Amino acid sequence: MLHPFLLAPLLLLCGVVTASAEPLLGTWRLSNGETVTYSRCGAAFCSTVDTGRYKGQSVGRMEGSAPLYKGTVIDPRDGKSYDGRASVEGDRLVLTGCVARVFCRSQTWTRR
Repeated sequence: MLHPFLLAPLLLLCGVVTASAEPLLGTWRLSNGETVTYSRCGAAFCSTVDTGRYKGQSVGRMEGSAPLYKGTVIDPRDGKSYDGRASVEGDRLVLTGCVARVFCRSQTWTRR
């Protein structure tokens, strides 16, 4: 039987391994060839443009866990924010931004 002092760090390690396997994390390729990376920012996931004209800009923040994330999508062209959601299906990420939760547009990105 494991000593309680050994069990606690083991449980923490298991939590870290599970958290690092979140499907949203990583680099995604857009249809125009540019890339965006989702990384942890506190308890949420923040996205940053890696390449192209908007390099370095934030394009959103999501919360939750697989299969559905909810948060904000930012259009880098004008900085406007929209209600957003993202879902990861294998090597595909479907990102949707909505105005008034009625008028929505989606993009499908692929894992790089």
